[in-house]
Amino acid sequence: MKHKNVYSFRNVIMIVLAMIMVISCEKSPKPLPKLLDLGADKCIPCKEMAPILEELKKEYAGVLEVEFIDVWKPENQQAAVKYGIRSIPTQIFFDPEGKELWRHVGFISKDDILKKWKELGYPLKAKDAAIVQDDCADCSGCGETEESRTCE
Repeated sequence: MKHKNVYSFRNVIMIVLAMIMVISCEKSPKPLPKLLDLGADKCIPCKEMAPILEELKKEYAGVLEVEFIDVWKPENQQAAVKYGIRSIPTQIFFDPEGKELWRHVGFISKDDILKKWKELGYPLKAKDAAIVQDDCADCSGCGETEESRTCE
């Protein structure tokens, strides 16, 4: 009887160790660049930013993290202090490691946000979107014209 318990215990230990190895070998999600918008739900330029942030969040899911913090809410006022916010809306661009790359105060268009990411070295591509080409000379296989500048 004692012999069976030793083998059972050994089997349990082996299974647990195998599970730990599998879990530790699973890749953790790759950190993403982040756009943090600090504003307020009642601020007019912040309200104008809201649909842009939602579009970015949907179109660049898995490519860009987008977060909004309403700094006028009591529970979020510490975020304003933490990030040194003096005016809203303020957008802060972070690299995947969390280092601040650039900040902007006021309204900023979606196009300007994407241009800034490209300028910062992060040419973001929307999930399931056509690739925009700056020069279609190398795009002969796609059948698109130079004017459209897109390739499937």
